[in-house]
Amino acid sequence: MMANRSKMSTKRKFVADGVFYAELNELLTRELAEDGYAGVEVRTTPHRTEIIIRATKTQNVLGEKGQRIRELTSVVQKRFDFADGAVDLFAERVQNRGLCAQAQAESLKFKLLAGLAVRRACYGVVRFVMEASAKGCEVIVSGKLRGQRAKAMKFGDGYMIKTGHAGQVYTDFAVRHVAMRQGMIGIRVSIMLPHDPEGKNGPMIPLDDVVTILEPKEEPSPESILQAQQAAEAAAAAAQAAALQQQLLAQQQAAELVAVPPPAVDPNMSAGF
Repeated sequence: MMANRSKMSTKRKFVADGVFYAELNELLTRELAEDGYAGVEVRTTPHRTEIIIRATKTQNVLGEKGQRIRELTSVVQKRFDFADGAVDLFAERVQNRGLCAQAQAESLKFKLLAGLAVRRACYGVVRFVMEASAKGCEVIVSGKLRGQRAKAMKFGDGYMIKTGHAGQVYTDFAVRHVAMRQGMIGIRVSIMLPHDPEGKNGPMIPLDDVVTILEPKEEPSPESILQAQQAAEAAAAAAQAAALQQQLLAQQQAAELVAVPPPAVDPNMSAGF
């Protein structure tokens, strides 16, 4: 499928890229769920395709002596008809897993599968996220939590924007499904990321409604302004007087040169006698 991308139209290419990413993400989500899988990034170059797997436990993704990452590379290569050496898989560690919604959703999923109470597990995730310098967090768990009647429970803390451009840029969310004994339970984790000028822990773009008030500059007093004006006027008057005096001196020197007659020349001396 991926080998014939150069012959596709633009529309079909975008659809094929979307299907490739969705299927690859589903494969890695199921395979690396216990290793803190937190997303995948696909970088396409003219010669090869690079797939960067983000996870909290990169050593488990790589496996012993890189065996597991080679197995995943072989699976992806055979499934999507890549040529030999045309696809490479890399593992990247998540810097702050408290700000990664997918990692927290997976953590909550395994807590529920281990039999931990829903309320305790959700509050633990919310507290961990808020301690990781997040601006806000919301966890929604829906399904047959207690008894046969399905319901939804919502746990939140902090500040959360859900609409507009800020909701798309600042909010990271993840959805997981947990197959419990009483039925399927849905998990949705939303994290409001903090503003980071360096772009490591959050977006570099500041929020639209954030107003930064700068400290006012020190204004000079009227007395100091008057003194500065007087000093400037005195300096200008002194410069003007100096220029006038220099001009008068130049005129006197010119007049003296005109008043002095040239010395008389003896005609006998000029004739050589």
